[in-house]
Amino acid sequence: MEYGNKSIREKIEERERIYLSPYAVKSSETQGRKRYEEPCGLRTEFQRDRDRILHSKAFRRLKHKTQVFFSPYDDHFRTRMTHTLEVSQIARTISRALDLNEDLTEAITLGHDLGHTPFGHSGERVLNELMPGGYRHNEQSVRVVEFIEDLNLTRETLDGILNHSYECTPHTLEGEVVRLSDKIAYLNHDIQDAIRANIIKAEDIPEESVKYFSTTNRIRITKFVSDIVENSMNKDKILMSEECFKQFKSLRKWMFEHVYNNSPAKQEEDKAQNVIKRLFELYFDNLKKMYPHANETDIMRTVCDYVSGMTDRYVLIKYEENFLPSPFAQKNNDEFLYKLALMNGLNK
Repeated sequence: MEYGNKSIREKIEERERIYLSPYAVKSSETQGRKRYEEPCGLRTEFQRDRDRILHSKAFRRLKHKTQVFFSPYDDHFRTRMTHTLEVSQIARTISRALDLNEDLTEAITLGHDLGHTPFGHSGERVLNELMPGGYRHNEQSVRVVEFIEDLNLTRETLDGILNHSYECTPHTLEGEVVRLSDKIAYLNHDIQDAIRANIIKAEDIPEESVKYFSTTNRIRITKFVSDIVENSMNKDKILMSEECFKQFKSLRKWMFEHVYNNSPAKQEEDKAQNVIKRLFELYFDNLKKMYPHANETDIMRTVCDYVSGMTDRYVLIKYEENFLPSPFAQKNNDEFLYKLALMNGLNK
């Protein structure tokens, strides 16, 4: 589609070259995709990435995946999808303030947690024990968009998704923004959810953190975002001030001690992990019988792809179908498991 002598995409790319920071990734300078595609007349390459992720099946499943609290009946607790949207809001605000590429930032945020398991990090831990070489949700997120759904995303978006975890280093400033925004989002909304669940009270938060950040979620996030913008303006790195980073680490450590570990939020963790482990073993045995000559690592990879993609409620449905007695009824089939088996080459 043309607007004057140029397509709308070309006009957007021209505005990026004029107005974005010299440290921002310009859409016209992308390293491209694994498979070449003709440019879109309306959207830049990073806008296409964002739209593909938004319309993916894996993204839709995030609404029924645990953030911290398993399958909450209270709709005001965060899920993996609401976490993703909150990360996106924080990251886009920072990117816009720093004149970075907001479309690339948004694409990374929407895709960063697609590889999360049912039951949150407890599900990730059990798959990490079961899988040869371990299991990391950031790597599975890339596998989801590259292999399982084959979205053919740009290399910059893939890099941001892969390197959003705490110990990783993205290769773009947009990726760095997402990496920090992820931490800011979960730290703040997990405090709200823990208070709502009566695990902690607002007055329990350490006095030093309250003095620095306040007890109000809105003010605390604004403090983080303002600090990052102020310390990263016109620089080739995304930075927090030393004091803000110190307070962030201190509050995060306190949350691990009082919420993430050894709290009522974790009382059901053993049960949740047992559900995933028993289903994993069941599906492995089924595929081993169906494909006796297949490599066992490939079988485990297939089962991992299937189970890790399940929502909390679906994994419980499959557990009930397979391990609990019930009246005769038509069961949901595992058609996608067998599709994954073919995708992973178990029939060769």
